[in-house]
Amino acid sequence: MLTIKRKQITWGILLIIGCGYFSTMSNLETHYILKSIIAFMPIQGLALIYVAYVNWSRK
Repeated sequence: MLTIKRKQITWGILLIIGCGYFSTMSNLETHYILKSIIAFMPIQGLALIYVAYVNWSRK
């Protein structure tokens, strides 16, 4: 019997979110520089959350 593990479900959800984000950014009609800034905002947000979590967990 095929069992789906929690890690596989997480990767599947992240893949779907990534495809949706890529599709949205591809169809967005804005200035090129503004589009590149908007494209990196989620990555910067995740990096900020990661750094805050690492600092918080050390205390």
